[in-house]
Amino acid sequence: MATYLQWRRFVFFDKELVKEPQGNDGAAPGAAPASGPAASKFLCLPPGITVCDSGRGSLVFGDMEGQIWFLPRSLQLTGFQAYKLRVTHLYQLKQHNILASVGEDEEGINPLVKIWNLEKRDGGNPLCTRIFPAIPGTEPTVVSCLTVHENLNFMAIGFTDGSVTLNKGDITRDRHSKTQILHKGNYPVTGLAFRQAGKTTHLFVVTTENVQSYIVSGKDYPRVELDTHGCGLRCSALSDPSQDLQFIVAGDECVYLYQPDERGPCFAFEGHKLITHWFRGYLVIVSRDRKVSPKSEFTSRDSQSSDKQILNIYDLCNKFIAYSAVFEDVVDVLAEWGSLYVLTRDGRVHALQEKDTQTKLEMLFKKNLFEMAINLAKSQHLDSDGLAQIFMQYGDHLYSKGNHDGAVQQYIRSVWRTIGKLEPSYVIRKFLDAQRIHNLTAYLQTLHRQSLANADHTTLLLNCYTKLKDSSKLEEFIKTKSESEVHFDVETAIKVLRQAGYYSHALYLAENHAHHEWYLKIQLEDIKNYQEALRYIGKLPFEQAESNMKRYGKILMHHIPEQTTQLLKGLCTDYRPSLEGRGDREAPGCRANSEEFIPIFANNPRELKAFLEHMSEVQPDSPQGIYDTLLELRLQNWAHEEDPQVKEKLHAEAISLLKSGRFCDVFDKALVLCQMHDFQDGVLYLYEQGKLFQQIMHYHMQHEQYRQVVAVCERHGEQEPSLWEQALSYFARKEEDCKEYVAAVLKHIESKNLMPPLLVVQTLAHNSTATLSVIRDYLVQKLQKQSQQIAQDELRVRRYREETTRIRQEIQELKASPKIFQKTKCSICNSALELPSVHFLCGHSFHQHCFESYSESDADCPTCLPENRKVMDMIRAQEQKRDLHDQFQHQLKCSNDSFSVIADYFGRGVFNKLTLLTDPPTARLTASPEAGLQRDLLMHARRGT
Repeated sequence: MATYLQWRRFVFFDKELVKEPQGNDGAAPGAAPASGPAASKFLCLPPGITVCDSGRGSLVFGDMEGQIWFLPRSLQLTGFQAYKLRVTHLYQLKQHNILASVGEDEEGINPLVKIWNLEKRDGGNPLCTRIFPAIPGTEPTVVSCLTVHENLNFMAIGFTDGSVTLNKGDITRDRHSKTQILHKGNYPVTGLAFRQAGKTTHLFVVTTENVQSYIVSGKDYPRVELDTHGCGLRCSALSDPSQDLQFIVAGDECVYLYQPDERGPCFAFEGHKLITHWFRGYLVIVSRDRKVSPKSEFTSRDSQSSDKQILNIYDLCNKFIAYSAVFEDVVDVLAEWGSLYVLTRDGRVHALQEKDTQTKLEMLFKKNLFEMAINLAKSQHLDSDGLAQIFMQYGDHLYSKGNHDGAVQQYIRSVWRTIGKLEPSYVIRKFLDAQRIHNLTAYLQTLHRQSLANADHTTLLLNCYTKLKDSSKLEEFIKTKSESEVHFDVETAIKVLRQAGYYSHALYLAENHAHHEWYLKIQLEDIKNYQEALRYIGKLPFEQAESNMKRYGKILMHHIPEQTTQLLKGLCTDYRPSLEGRGDREAPGCRANSEEFIPIFANNPRELKAFLEHMSEVQPDSPQGIYDTLLELRLQNWAHEEDPQVKEKLHAEAISLLKSGRFCDVFDKALVLCQMHDFQDGVLYLYEQGKLFQQIMHYHMQHEQYRQVVAVCERHGEQEPSLWEQALSYFARKEEDCKEYVAAVLKHIESKNLMPPLLVVQTLAHNSTATLSVIRDYLVQKLQKQSQQIAQDELRVRRYREETTRIRQEIQELKASPKIFQKTKCSICNSALELPSVHFLCGHSFHQHCFESYSESDADCPTCLPENRKVMDMIRAQEQKRDLHDQFQHQLKCSNDSFSVIADYFGRGVFNKLTLLTDPPTARLTASPEAGLQRDLLMHARRGT
């Protein structure tokens, strides 16, 4: 039970009398004349008001004359005659413009219920849609209370004999409504209220002695007895959703709140209650101090003498009295247009206007009631900025009083409740100045929990932990269960912990949050735990493992070369992270570029050799750099080895690698490596593979290996005949007895006709040991072949001369004698020749249609054309060569750089073939007339008939 004796009182409402609107000179109908000029300024209601209600933008009154009055916001009072005698009860619906009233049209106890549709008119008055007697039976009784459900399907009427009737159905129509007695009791019914919860409708019924509820949305109307305490008339109300729609019963000693199935909290508000009302989260109670029993109030209300009455407005959520004032003889309290209106017996209307939230908060601030201000701001749904301001002021107040612990709690509340609207630096500076490191730590922790901390806040918090040496708090801060629970910048935390020497904590963060680079930095640079760093790299995904091995491979290779080499072998062949039994080991692995890791082995040749040999065996398609490096490494080992057996083994390995076919595209590089290390067998092999026969020859010549010189000529002389000429020149320069080798060379030169005899003689003339007997056989054979050639040439000349003479005779005949065409068949189809036909001087004849089908031009014989074309091509080629020679000579004479001209023609292939002319001058002289004769013959042969 909460007592109100300790509740603070405030003036959160402004009180004023409602004034008449300007221009309203007349008083209300039936009102007493005002006395004095000031009296007309205030609104005065008609006398005899017995019942009031409000809703739909108007205050509604019923009087003893049977009239119903409406007071809209314009304060223009209007009314109509609703009953002949009096109006006893009114209920204005809030969601519909429907008014339910109870009154009397005749003497006696016969109350009538009338339903008014205020939107429709009947002769200027609201339309009455339904009239029916309130008493269901024949026994007379007085109506004590009335309530209507907002869905217009339920209406309940309470009576002084303890009975309650329920109208179920459309209350605006007789046809669709059914009335039945819901409740019978021995005590007068003093209050009714409907409560809707989902699809369930409850009806609260309160008498002078008890409280109960019914479920009226079903068929059996189950009843629940809630309490054995009742209340007087107009001392019950239904709260709004802020109080969970609880039913409020105001007794003389306590105020009780009820749910449909149980009693809720109660408040010890003493005093005899006269009126209870609920207004926007406030409980409004009008009471007087002297004790008067509810029964006497119910039965003899009119006989009570005028008395001072107290109106209290309670805030049940925040536990304070928002307003308290004394009135004389209150008729009722109404709520409309966002304000409370208190009607007194003298016809005056007092308006209670609630102050705005900021004004109320300022009143609380002046009294340092910050906690109450916070609660009020929350209940008034103040925005986060407003709440942040209250927390800040509250914290500042406590800080100024020296209560640092309390102040930091308020600042923390500002973080939790207002989503960080308060600038953290404002609070941090206060506690840095005061050296309140514990308070600062608590505030920074809250910032991180709310994910409002930046990197500087994280740094400051971790420094606080380290200065306090609070390892448990530090571990609690960094060891979160999941990534979503991390409320700080992990990288910043790692830096601070590393700097402070908390390596294990820094490693924990780096490992759990995948900051691999920081983890490896700490392990390698601070802890020097190379084994653990290598194990960690082996667990990483491929891309990260590759990048970290490139970054830290040299350090690891220096300290743990064997383990590092093993990891690199796996990384470059078939890498799968070592997940300690977890993961899919059957998934295809990844492979790094092994050539990129060679620099890691700069100071570890033994491990480098093992790595390179492993890559060449397991992965034959390794990059070329692997094989280049392996060759260089083997050549180095071979060059520096002194043990003959080991040197022979290394020699075999190097030759085997060269013969593997991996150096075709990098021939020059392999050759340079072999030459650098004086690996002659490798050089000779590469010369042979690169077809560098001249170099092979020169090598053997330098080493005076005569037999190998001849062998090279025999193997490669077909591909490069000049080798024999070089061999002959080489042996000719030797003063030693080389007759055997000279004879072998001359034999091949003679068989292939590689050199003129005179050149051979001139070459061997330089050798003092070479006698005529060495070249005698060669010269004899050569002279015999030349004699044979001369005889063949003379025979060919005679034949050409005879042919020339014959052709000249034919030409002369064609010039001087007529040509008779005697062909009888076509030279193409071999059919009998018919007109029209085509004849050529060469003797061929054709059908005209055959000629047109097969000929390429009208002037050429189709049969002779291929042969004539060959001759013409030869003539044109000779003319072009002659022109090319003249042009070359001209450019050579005029150019400043003769070598560039020669190089240009050499590149165009002009000097590709060298022909040695050994014919006598007479033969060359006779060729020119013959060429002219052939040209003339062709020119005449192309003429047709």
